[in-house]
Amino acid sequence: MYIYLYLNIFTILFPLLLSFDKKVAFYKSWSALWPAILVNAALFIAWDALFTEAGVWGFNKEYLTGIYILNLPLEEILFFITVPYACVFIYDVLNAYIRKDILHPYAKVIAVALILILPLIAVFNITRLYTSITFIALAVVHLVHLRYFDTRYLGRFYLAYLVHLVPFLLVNGVLTYLPIVWYNDNFNLGLRIVSIPVEDTMYSMLMLLITISVYEGLRQRKAVKQYKALVV
Repeated sequence: MYIYLYLNIFTILFPLLLSFDKKVAFYKSWSALWPAILVNAALFIAWDALFTEAGVWGFNKEYLTGIYILNLPLEEILFFITVPYACVFIYDVLNAYIRKDILHPYAKVIAVALILILPLIAVFNITRLYTSITFIALAVVHLVHLRYFDTRYLGRFYLAYLVHLVPFLLVNGVLTYLPIVWYNDNFNLGLRIVSIPVEDTMYSMLMLLITISVYEGLRQRKAVKQYKALVV
């Protein structure tokens, strides 16, 4: 039963097919998207391998193809490609169809709250590696994002994050309910949304924020180059 592989296919299938929609034309952003996905994948695959080795989480072979790369299931490697692709697709679709940045007025408040609260929770749960590392990393990435972009993209990012929670809960629910991926509660808070560790919501936000930060950075650099070429 290759359920994890099927979940990966399901995750990317519709975003990939709809990438050629005329209004969004997501395929035109692939030159920035794929480098962003690769940067994100490199970081999270290394992290994943270390946490798997440490027993923070693991995988049920019953639902895998049995192919491993860097001691991780092939499906787990694909996860860091299919999920960011689908999430950035959601981000761009929302940008195309919802012209008003409705969360921009609250973006700074949300970011500052996360930057202050997450490290505090991490400090009080420092030995719970999934909790502490994820929460501190998310706070740091927020700081870096604010340094380079201020709140230019954060309102739209938070909207995309909220919308992505629907497919996130469906896919992650299957992964953790069977379970295809199991978690050692010694390394997390032990709080679950049905079967999903609450840390997964912050882990997913971190993954999406890194990908979109690189994505928007590359698109911004391309736009500057094009502008300079026109001026010259």
